[in-house]
Amino acid sequence: MQTTSQFLSENEQQTIHEESLKILREVGALFHSDRALRILAKNGAIVDTASKIARIPAEMVDQALKTAPKSFVLGARLAENDFTLPSTYSGYVLDNGGIFTRDFKTGQRRNATFQDHMDFLRVFDEMKLASVVWGTSIHELPTHSAGIRTDLTSYIYSSLHIQDELSGPEEVPYIIEGLEAILGSADAVKERKIYSVVYCTLAPLKHEGHMCDAYLDLIEYEQPICLFPMPCAGSTGPASLYSNIAQGNAEALSSLVLFQMARPGCPIIFGDASGSTDFSTGNFLEGSPEMVLQTAARGEMARYYGLPNEQAGCLTDAKEHGPQAIMEKMITTLPLAMSGADLIQGPGALETSNMMTLEQIVVDDEIACFCKRIRDGIDMSESKNYFEDIKEVKPSGHFLSQPSTIKACRSSEFMMPALCDRNTYEQWVELGRPDIYERARERVEEILASPQENPLPDDVIGKLEDIMRKADDELG
Repeated sequence: MQTTSQFLSENEQQTIHEESLKILREVGALFHSDRALRILAKNGAIVDTASKIARIPAEMVDQALKTAPKSFVLGARLAENDFTLPSTYSGYVLDNGGIFTRDFKTGQRRNATFQDHMDFLRVFDEMKLASVVWGTSIHELPTHSAGIRTDLTSYIYSSLHIQDELSGPEEVPYIIEGLEAILGSADAVKERKIYSVVYCTLAPLKHEGHMCDAYLDLIEYEQPICLFPMPCAGSTGPASLYSNIAQGNAEALSSLVLFQMARPGCPIIFGDASGSTDFSTGNFLEGSPEMVLQTAARGEMARYYGLPNEQAGCLTDAKEHGPQAIMEKMITTLPLAMSGADLIQGPGALETSNMMTLEQIVVDDEIACFCKRIRDGIDMSESKNYFEDIKEVKPSGHFLSQPSTIKACRSSEFMMPALCDRNTYEQWVELGRPDIYERARERVEEILASPQENPLPDDVIGKLEDIMRKADDELG
């Protein structure tokens, strides 16, 4: 059976839900979009136009939960990489949001460049559990069209599903035109769903206007929205995990209500990226045990509602490769994998998601594979009952030469790590005392030295480049 873990009892999940409804009913949420306020008021919310606060009754939440799809597919540019939600295993989302990187040649910390963006995508595409790619922040791109360029070039260098943010409704037509160029038609854009967006509420309980309006346009094309509240316990959220979970859940429900009222059946991913506060500095923490307790709990709330989920995890506050990064990434990944998170966002990131490195992408895939193996659990089927081997070997014998052993060593039951060293001490010394980051570096070099797999046709790349140039000119 699969190995599982639980962070909220059924009664506690009900308590979080009721507390979230109370927050929405008595406190409400602030919407900087007049369009959103009109939609909410039309459907039963109590709206104060002066304060822009909408108080949302439980009936609207119930209705939104009824119309939100319980399953759908995040399409990828390469169909074999499609990711079905909910998933039978945890897939991983390349964070790719760091504005800094650790230079692959010099090791120096510097601003990430467009070349780094391409390299991140190329390396992640080769990872075993890679499922979704986030956009990135590139200083050298024109500010007014950077989001469009980031997203459309991501399809050139990645065969996976692309997920990003839009900053305003003016970006939507260019994204849709690019998707049509890749897929061939407007109908295919709606059907394949190779693009989705992240919707981050601004804790506590606030919705940014331009992004909100952009997504109200985008859902007309049936592109999924990942709701991603980020309340930080002790700063932008209350200083208790219980209340911070409830606040984040209320923020997600307020978003769910808006988009389901605007377009019933809009595909929604119920996500979370709650953090905790470093009380000595006031900084947002991602690598803490409290962070993953909250995101795991919010993943359980997604399952309570029957919705697909995406949780922040595989994260660290470490500034460099090394023991702290590995320790924090393991503790912020394993609980999510054990609780059955559909998607875990964070691979490749260091420095509280401010830095991306190529080697960390590879190391994080190894961490993900370890966590998946633990989640997969113990196969207790009759085919794994080797009593006859025990009977044949007899006391004081050896099982190494048994046919079942030869078969087992090539099976998924016994994981063979790609980076961890399992040689004898003498062999390890003879190999030059390699550590996992050195092996990860070798893997990166191998990928980047090889031709890109599954490239887009040149004519499609040409169409995307034309759309990006048009965005540069028209939005500028």
